Amino acid sequence: MSGPSVAELRRVAQPAGHLDRRNGEHWAGVLYMRQLSIYVTWLMTKTSVTPNQLTWVMTVAGVVAGVVLALPGLWAAVVAALLVQVYLLLDCSDGELARWTGKTSLVGVYLDRVGAYFCEAAVLAGLGWRASAVLPDWYTVLGFAAALGAILIKAESDLVEVARAKGGLPAASETSGVQFRSGLLALGRRVLAATKFHRIMQPIELSLLALLAAVADVFIGDVLATRVLLIACFVAACLQVVLHLVSILASRRLA
Repeated sequence: MSGPSVAELRRVAQPAGHLDRRNGEHWAGVLYMRQLSIYVTWLMTKTSVTPNQLTWVMTVAGVVAGVVLALPGLWAAVVAALLVQVYLLLDCSDGELARWTGKTSLVGVYLDRVGAYFCEAAVLAGLGWRASAVLPDWYTVLGFAAALGAILIKAESDLVEVARAKGGLPAASETSGVQFRSGLLALGRRVLAATKFHRIMQPIELSLLALLAAVADVFIGDVLATRVLLIACFVAACLQVVLHLVSILASRRLA
């Protein structure tokens, strides 16, 4: 069996409007990765690989990226950044394969969320390990603290759906998260969102920033740039845990 053409696959796996979702698509996916992932998905349709198996490989790639980033040297930062790109590629492709094969499931959604938790935490922990002069030291602690913060931020979002389900309410709409009871809070959220500071902790951005820091470290002759990046991630994590919680409570997501 020859299987679908790339054009046929794209119509089903990347339906109109899918890339325009407010909170569902990373900028890197829209910019370039969806152009590549459809070919990986096309290759997968010729095999017996399932969407959930791709998700497992995605998760492993994300965790290994954090492990590699913990190692010293510029090469480690390069490999870690490439592994995060593999993570993003498979994160796009597993959903595309699921839509084409009709094998969408709650298990797949769950595994995708678990993979996101693991990857984000692993890269932050790896950055802390990389910044440490003596293992473990306070930079190691900061890395794991930032990783915990990243997990808490994701949990705050996911627990909205848990609370709504327990209250017998449907899933929150994409617009309910930006509807605030207070005009001042709405303005504050728009200002913070415009700074994009929250993206510093996301694996794609963080892996690239860690690579830039590693290059700077080569010229400095120390891991100063990596340590500055780590401290920035820790501060961002602390702020986001609090601000994200306030944002949820002040919005209409729980109403």
